[in-house]
Parts: sequence; structure tokens; C-alpha cells
Amino acid sequence: MNKFVQKYHNTPLLVRVVAAIAVGTLVGMVASPVVVRVMNTFCYLFNQLLGFMIPLIIVGLVTPAISRVGKEAGRLLGITVVIAYAFTVLSGLFAYGFSTRLFPLIIDGGSIGLLESGGSAFTSYFTVDIPPIMDVMTALVGSFVLGLGIGSFHAVNMRNFFDEFELIVTSTISTLIVPLLPPFIFGLFLDMAASGKVGPVLMAFAKVIAVIFVMTLVLLLLQYGVTSIVSGRNPFRLLARMMPAYFTALGTSSSAATIPVTLKQAKANGVSDEVAGFVIPLCATIHLSGSTLKITSCAIALMMMQGIEVEFLPMFGFVLMLGVTMVAAPGVPGGAIMASLGILESLLGFDASQQAMMITLYVAMDSFGTACNVTGDGAIAVIMDKLVKS
Repeated sequence: MNKFVQKYHNTPLLVRVVAAIAVGTLVGMVASPVVVRVMNTFCYLFNQLLGFMIPLIIVGLVTPAISRVGKEAGRLLGITVVIAYAFTVLSGLFAYGFSTRLFPLIIDGGSIGLLESGGSAFTSYFTVDIPPIMDVMTALVGSFVLGLGIGSFHAVNMRNFFDEFELIVTSTISTLIVPLLPPFIFGLFLDMAASGKVGPVLMAFAKVIAVIFVMTLVLLLLQYGVTSIVSGRNPFRLLARMMPAYFTALGTSSSAATIPVTLKQAKANGVSDEVAGFVIPLCATIHLSGSTLKITSCAIALMMMQGIEVEFLPMFGFVLMLGVTMVAAPGVPGGAIMASLGILESLLGFDASQQAMMITLYVAMDSFGTACNVTGDGAIAVIMDKLVKS
């Protein structure tokens, strides 16, 4: 049993999610109503657990992340943070513009209406409510205030407290939430297959993933186009030299693990050792353009699939908040999507089932977003090097 648990934990999350979708779809076609209702009971309980954990995840991850950024000082840090945030927000706006024009051509509105509350024909056997200790917006605002205060006043005791609280939250995510995600996704697809609605979902997912992959490539061309304007250098040569970092990130799915390669290739692009040594590790923490693009696009796709109108102002607010929340992403098992669950709930109204679909879409192309992130880090390094030398 222990060997099975260890093997399960060592299996990449993407493999577990794909297996959950495949097995859930196949079993759902032949499962009895009793089996479906048992899994729906589990899904309901997990839904409650996730809702309880989201505010704690925000406080435990965003607060120390902001305090760590805020405790540093200096012009170089400030400019790098502003550029990274601008890149991240612009990637979200690019995703909005691209998605709202292209997705209506390939997505049938209302194709996964099953995800709406009460959409299942198989009710759970019992319910247990686990209300969160605070709402999401309270957790977000509180995290920003605490994080900035700790960083500004060098509050050592509070920093130590939140560092330990971060360890508790990340341990809970890695040992409880993430391992239970594949069974939860299995239960969702089991229910959809039993209800005869899984086909349109899988078809829509395949189209969305293909489009978002193309979007990440276009985004990199745009980022290096901006870099070319600032630096006066050939954008294609700059981008070509970053390809080793891009492909390394495809394999590792980790910005942090790719730092040595990203650093080397940034220097190959003529970035000074001092600037590269500062900007690349920092941007691995605070710059997640590819992740923001994926989350924004996936959210829009799911809203369109459910026939929900996508309006600019709510999405703009979502992108602005997402850019800030992303600073917590590198410390979260499961990455940016786990850090974004709170604002998906508070600003877009996503429930646990919709969040699970977001995780499914995100994990299916996780490495492409990471590759886009680290390659964009190289663009920021070139811009910062030009600014420092001018």
C-alpha cells in the first residue's frame, strides 16, 4: 500500500489528471447510479474542503511572497517589478482580446452547462458544510496589507510566523489538496459521462489547448518585439538564443529549475553578469506572463462553454489582480493555477467544479506556460540591461 501511495505521489500531476479524465469517462459509460452518487458525495466534500482552504492559501502564500519582495529596496528592483507586472498584465489583456475573438468560432456556448450548480442528475448521498473562516476578498486585502507592512517595517517576528504558516499551507496543498485533485476530476468526468455530456467537453478542451499553445508563441514574438524597440536589437536573434531555456522549461515545468539555463542564455544575449544575476532569479518569482495568459484564456473559454457573457471590465479587474497574485505562484505545488483559485472564485464566481476544470485545462499545458514565462524573463533582462547602461 505504501509503495502504491509513493508511486502515486511521484507520478507527474499531468499524467494523473489525464488518467483521471480517461478512466472517469470510460467508467462513467457503464457505471451504476450508486457508483456515480458515491463519487459525487466525495466531490461535494472536496468542494467544501477546497472552499475552506482557499482563504488560507491566499493568506499563507501571498503574504510572505509580498513581504519578501517588499523587504528589498533600490531602483533596479522597482523597475524590474514594474516591467514584470506590465508584461504580465499585458499578456492577460492580449489573452482577452485573442480569446474573445477566436473562441466563439470554435466553442459552442453552453456546451458544458453541466458544471453549473445543480447540473448533475446524480445527487450526493449526504452533505457536510465547511464554511471558510473569512471570505476571499478579506483574505486578499489582508494579505496585501500584512505583506507590505512586514516588508516595510522589517517585522521579523511576523515574518517568521508567516514563513511557518506558508510551510503549513504548502504542506497541506502538496499532501492533501493536490493528491485529491485527480480523484475529484475523475468524479466530475464520471458524472458527465454517466449523463451523456462528456463528448462536447473533451472536444472543446482539445480546441482550447491548441489555440492557447499558439497564443503563447505569438505572445513571445510580441514581447521580443517590444524588447527590440527598447534595445535596438534583432528580436528574432534574441529569441533564438533563448530557445535552450524554452525547451529546458518544457521538460522541467519549473521556472526555478530552469534558472541556470535562463541565466546562461540571457548572458549570451549580451546581458551583463550583474543585471542577469539579479533579474533572472527575481523574474522567476514575479514574472508569469505565460501562466497569466493561460489562466485568463481558460477562464474565458469555460465561461463561453457555459453560456456566460464575458465582459471587459470584470476581466480587466481579474487580470490586474491576477498579476499581483502571481507573485505567490512559484511557492505553490501546482503553480499559478492554485494561487489563482481565490480570485477565480471572488471575481469571476467560479465554484469548485469550475475551478477543477480550470486546473484540468491548465495542467494539460503547464509546461508551455512555464516555457513562455522563462523565455519572457530573458526579454526583461535585455530591457533592464539597456536601461542600466543608458
